[in-house]
Amino acid sequence: MDHTLHQRLEVTELTEDNLTGALIYGPDDYDIGSVSHLHGSGHGAQVVVDVGEFLRIGAKPVALSVSQLDFMRGIGGDVYAITTLTKDEVQALPEHHD
Repeated sequence: MDHTLHQRLEVTELTEDNLTGALIYGPDDYDIGSVSHLHGSGHGAQVVVDVGEFLRIGAKPVALSVSQLDFMRGIGGDVYAITTLTKDEVQALPEHHD
């Protein structure tokens, strides 16, 4: 996916309303999971990502720092994020419990 035409979200846009449901892509645009919810907002937020099973059924929630993700808005307006972490690295993280 060519991200050059996509707009990076501003710090003020890193809110639960904007990020919930956003897809997370790893290296080579591999689908890792989707944002379940956030703890906090802005640069200090923790993003809870559901990773795992097909269609997120039986998915495992893991927490990532917002700094590990680069959130963008695509041409169609959808918010998504890319990370340098692989799906295996994210799945190996401990399960997040609220």
